Amino acid sequence: MSSKSSHRSDRQMPSSSASTSRNANGHPPVRSKVSPAKRSAVTNARASSSKADDEEPGRVRVAVRLRPRNAEDLLSDSDFADCVELQPEMKRLKLRKNNWNSDSYKFDEVFTESASQKRVYEVVAKPVVESVLNGYNGTVMAYGQTGTGKTYTVGRLGKEGTSERGIMVRALEDIISNTSPAFDVVEISYLQLYLESIQDLLAPEKNNIPIVEDPKTGGVSLPGATVIKIRDLDHFQHLLQIGETNRHAANTKMNTESSRSHAILMVFVQRPAQGKVENELSSQESECGSDLASGNGVPTLLKSKLLIVDLAGSERIDKSGSNGHLLEEAKFINLSLTSLGKCINALAEKSPHIPTRDSKLTRLLRDSFGGSSRTSLIITIGPSARHHAETASTIMFGQRAMKVVNMVKLKEEVDYESFCRKLENQVDYHTAEIEKLQKLRDDDKKEMEKKLTDCQNSFAEAEKTITARSDLLKDENTLLESEIRSLLEELKLQKERNDLMSATVAHLEMSLNQCKIEGQKEIDELRMKSQEICLLHQKTVDEFQCMRTENEKLLSEKVTLSEELHMARQKLYAEEQQRQYLEAELVKSKKFVPDNDIDFEEKKPYMEENKGRATFGQRHKSSQSQETIYGQRTTITKICEEVGLQKILDLLRSEDLDVQIQALKVVANLAAEDLNQEKIVEEGGLDALLMLVGSSQNTTIQRVASGAIANLAMSETNQGLIMKKGGGRLLADVASRTDDPQTLRMVAGAFANLCGNERLHAMLKEDGSIKALMGMVKSGNSDVIAQVARGMANFSKCESRRIIEGQRKGRSLLIVEGVLTWLISNSTNCPPSTRRHIELALCHLAQNEDNAQDFISTGALKELICISNESSREDIRNLAKKTLKLSPTFQAKLQKV
Repeated sequence: MSSKSSHRSDRQMPSSSASTSRNANGHPPVRSKVSPAKRSAVTNARASSSKADDEEPGRVRVAVRLRPRNAEDLLSDSDFADCVELQPEMKRLKLRKNNWNSDSYKFDEVFTESASQKRVYEVVAKPVVESVLNGYNGTVMAYGQTGTGKTYTVGRLGKEGTSERGIMVRALEDIISNTSPAFDVVEISYLQLYLESIQDLLAPEKNNIPIVEDPKTGGVSLPGATVIKIRDLDHFQHLLQIGETNRHAANTKMNTESSRSHAILMVFVQRPAQGKVENELSSQESECGSDLASGNGVPTLLKSKLLIVDLAGSERIDKSGSNGHLLEEAKFINLSLTSLGKCINALAEKSPHIPTRDSKLTRLLRDSFGGSSRTSLIITIGPSARHHAETASTIMFGQRAMKVVNMVKLKEEVDYESFCRKLENQVDYHTAEIEKLQKLRDDDKKEMEKKLTDCQNSFAEAEKTITARSDLLKDENTLLESEIRSLLEELKLQKERNDLMSATVAHLEMSLNQCKIEGQKEIDELRMKSQEICLLHQKTVDEFQCMRTENEKLLSEKVTLSEELHMARQKLYAEEQQRQYLEAELVKSKKFVPDNDIDFEEKKPYMEENKGRATFGQRHKSSQSQETIYGQRTTITKICEEVGLQKILDLLRSEDLDVQIQALKVVANLAAEDLNQEKIVEEGGLDALLMLVGSSQNTTIQRVASGAIANLAMSETNQGLIMKKGGGRLLADVASRTDDPQTLRMVAGAFANLCGNERLHAMLKEDGSIKALMGMVKSGNSDVIAQVARGMANFSKCESRRIIEGQRKGRSLLIVEGVLTWLISNSTNCPPSTRRHIELALCHLAQNEDNAQDFISTGALKELICISNESSREDIRNLAKKTLKLSPTFQAKLQKV
C-alpha cells in the first residue's frame, strides 16, 4: 500500500505480563496443576518479577552468559581460579579482582556454562518475538569480547541438531509458526557493517548502502537493501547460510573464526490488526451494514520490525595479534563499539544530547536504545583471569544498558486499500442484486396478468362442465350403492369359511410339531451315548500306548546313564593323570624359564627407511645366547604340544601363585612367536592376560602379563582387539601403580607397538595412554626411556603419513600433549639408539605444517637444523633436510634469520 493512503496511530505497549498472557490463537494458555507449596513459591517469584516489569516495562533487559573454559583457558589458567563466580538463583555474578576482593553485579538473568540454547532463547529473545507478533518493534543484541560465544548464541544454524540452533533460527521458527501465509507477510534483510560500510549479505554486489532517516517519525530505513519474503523455515535457513558465507571472518590469536563485521538481521512482519480475518465475500456482505453502522468496518495493519544484531567482538591488539588489514578492521570495530558505549552512557545518565550520529551502527540502533523498540541485550563473557579487564568492561556495559528505558509503542496503520476493495465488492454485489430483483419483479407481474386471464376463461368453461357432470354422477352413485351392498354380503360369508379353515390348519400343525420334538429327543439321546462309548474306548487305548512308550523310554535311559557314568569315571581318571603330568612338566619348565627371561618383541616400523641396518625392534636379551633361547622355546613348544594350549591357559586361573606365574611365563614365550599369537587369542588367552593385568597386585604377574600383551601387540589384528577390550586403560593403570623398571619397560613396549597403528591414535589419546607413556619417563631408566622414544617415533611416523596422504589436518596429538618439549630436552643427552628414535620423531612431526609454529616457538626448529647437519645416520640427515626444504613456514623463518 502506498504511503499516501496510510494512516498511523501509536499506542503505549501493555506490560509484558499482559502481552504474553495469550497464545498464538488468542486463547489463554493451559496451565498444569502444581502442589500448594510449589504454587506459592512460583507465585511469589512471578509476582516479584512481574512487579519489576510493571515498574519499567520499556527498560532494556540484560542477561549475561558465561562461556565454558576451552583448551587454551585450561592450559594457560591451570594455576589460577576463574575470575567470575555465578549466582544464577540470585541473578548475580561476582567479578574477582584478586583472591580476597570481588565486586557483585545484578542482571535480569544469569546463564551458567551449561545453559541450553533453548533456555537462552526463551528467556532473552522470546518475549521480544511475542511483542513483534503483537505489532511492536523489537531488538535482540549480543555484545562481548571476541571469542566468548556471541555468534554461537545468536547465529548458530544448528546443522548438528535442533538443540544447537541460535536465536535467529528459533525467532523465525516462532514467527512463521504464529503467522498465516494467506494473510500475513514475513520479510527479511540481512546486512553487515564492515569498515563503516553497510553491505548486503544476501546480495554482496550491493555495497555502501545509504541510511535514510524520516524527518517526521525519526525512523531509519535502508532503501537499497534486499528484502526477501520468507516461505518457510528451510527457506530462511538457506538465506541465512548464504549470508554467513558472505560475512567477513578471520583467524586471530583470540578466535580462529573471529567476526570482522557487525551482522544485522532485519525481520519485517505485517499482519491484520483484528484477531480474525473474514473468510468469504458472503460473510462480508452480511456484516457490511452492521460494520458501517458501528464504525468498526475500517481494517488496520500491524507493521513491526525485529532486529537481531550479532556485534563483532571487542579486542585488544596486543592480545589478538592483528596487523595489516586485520588491524584496520579492528580499529573500525572498536570505533563503532566505542560510539555505541557513548550512546548507552548518555542514555543511562539521561543526557540531553545522544551522539547517535558518531557511527552508522548507532544510527541503525537508534530505535533500539532510547526509542520505541522493546530491547533485550545478552552479554557474553569468558572465565579466564587473563581477560579480567575485558570482562569487567563488558559487565559495566551491560550494567549501564540496564538503565536505558524505551517508550515502547504499537505500530498500527489503516489498510485503506483493503477497505476500498471491500466497499467496491459490496457496491457491485448490491447493484447486481437490485437489478436482479427488478427483473424478477417485472417478470412476475407479466406472468400474474397472463395467469389471471386464463383463470377467468377456464372458470366459465368449468362451470358449464360441472353442471352437466353433476347430473351424470348422481345416476351412477345410485347404481354403485346397490352393487356395494351385494358385495358386502358375499364378503361376510367368505370370512366365516376362512376362519373355520384356519382353526383346522392350526390344530394339525400343533400335532405335527409335537411328534417331531419327541422323535428328535430320542435320536439325540442315542447319539450322545454312542459318542461317550467311543471316547472311553479311545482314551483307554491311548493310555495303554503311553504307558508302553514310557516303559521303553525308561529302560533306554537306564542303559544310557549307565554308559555315561562309566565314561565319566574313565574321563576323570584320565584328567587326573593329565593334571599330574602337567604339574611335573611345569616343575621342569622352572629350570628352563628363569624370572628375568620373559621379554617382548618389538614392531619394526622403519624397515622401509633402514634397509641394510640393524632392525629397530631387536629383542633385548642381556644374558642368554641365541642357542639358549632356541632351546627354551623348543622345550616350551614341546610342552604346549603335549599338554595343550587350553590346559596351559586354564592354569592362569589357578589359586597357586607359583603355578600361575609359571603358566604365565609359558604363554608369554609362546606369544613371542607369530605362529602362536592367533591361536592364543582364539583360545581366550588375551582376555585372561587383560584380566590378570587389571586384577592382580603381584609385581611379577604384572610384568610378565604386560610383556605377553606387548608380544601380542606385534600383530595389527591383535592391536585393535587389545584397545577394544580396554587394554590401553589397563596398561596405563599398571604404569601409574608400579615403580618396577622391568614392568614399566614391558608396558612402554606394549604402548610403543600400539602407537604404530594409525587407526588407534584417537583411542590411545582418549584412554590416557599417551599421558601414561610420558609419565613413565619419570622412572629415569634408560630401557624405559628407549621404549617411550620408540613409541613417539612410531606415533609421529604414522601421523605424518596420514597428513601427507591428506587424511588428517590440524596440530599433532603429540604436540597437544606436550611431547615436543621432552623430545627437545632429551635429543642430545641419551644413548644413540634412543637419540635415533627422538630424531625420527622430530623429523616426522615437522612434516605437519600445522606444527610449524610450535617448532619455531619452542626452539625445535634449531634442533631440526642440528639433526640435518650432525645426525649420525645419513637417512635421518636427509629426512631432516627434506622437511626443512618442503615447509614454507620454515623457509620463511630461515630467510628472516
